[in-house]
Amino acid sequence: MIALLLNSGVGSRMGELTKQAPKALVPIGAGHTILSWQLLLLSRQNVSRAVITTGPFAQALREDACRLGLPLPLDFVQNPRYLETNYIYSMWLAKDRLCGEDVLLLHGDLVLGGDVLSALCAQQRSSMVVDTALPLPQKDFKARLKGQRVHEIGVNVFGNDCVAAQPAYFFRAEDFAQWMEEIDIFCAQGQTSVYAENALNKRLGQLPLYSLDVCGMLCNEIDTPEDLLEISERFSEYTNNL
Repeated sequence: MIALLLNSGVGSRMGELTKQAPKALVPIGAGHTILSWQLLLLSRQNVSRAVITTGPFAQALREDACRLGLPLPLDFVQNPRYLETNYIYSMWLAKDRLCGEDVLLLHGDLVLGGDVLSALCAQQRSSMVVDTALPLPQKDFKARLKGQRVHEIGVNVFGNDCVAAQPAYFFRAEDFAQWMEEIDIFCAQGQTSVYAENALNKRLGQLPLYSLDVCGMLCNEIDTPEDLLEISERFSEYTNNL
């Protein structure tokens, strides 16, 4: 299994905190950045290597990742067009590094507990993290469910059949290949400023993606300084209880 960590964004909603460093290097407590915590957890799983996409501050990301000295091979993929593209293009640039293996995909601003990651890695079928304990967000990802199957993902997805979703996925190799085929089509058509989930939605009718409900466990994105304060408090509580 390969881990794919998406870190090519500029993190503009974080204000001054991301003027001199990428969002993944924001401290979250207990001596960790978001990136160092993700890599520490991944090093405890059956992950053969981590592919990390980068945009601005690529060297800082490399240095932070490598300083840990973890027994986890790292592979960096730079997106030189990070200002004009979304992570769909970063995934397309990384596609040759991801072929033929199961893929664990995490956004680089996601803080999650080891229990959540272990549950995701233990899935036998392609899965996405959802959280029915959270209210339906207005601006963040939602998933439209039919039973346990995910049928649509997006920020503008609403309805009684929708739940809060987090950008944490486990994909079986054959299912991830389908997503990448659709990403190929989008990029060939110049649709590189949309979410990669726009391409995934084209395949969800036949691609079996299931929901993994974490029911309020630690698994949240940091998009704003307010998020950082809230999630850092939750992270401190989580690490204190380990």
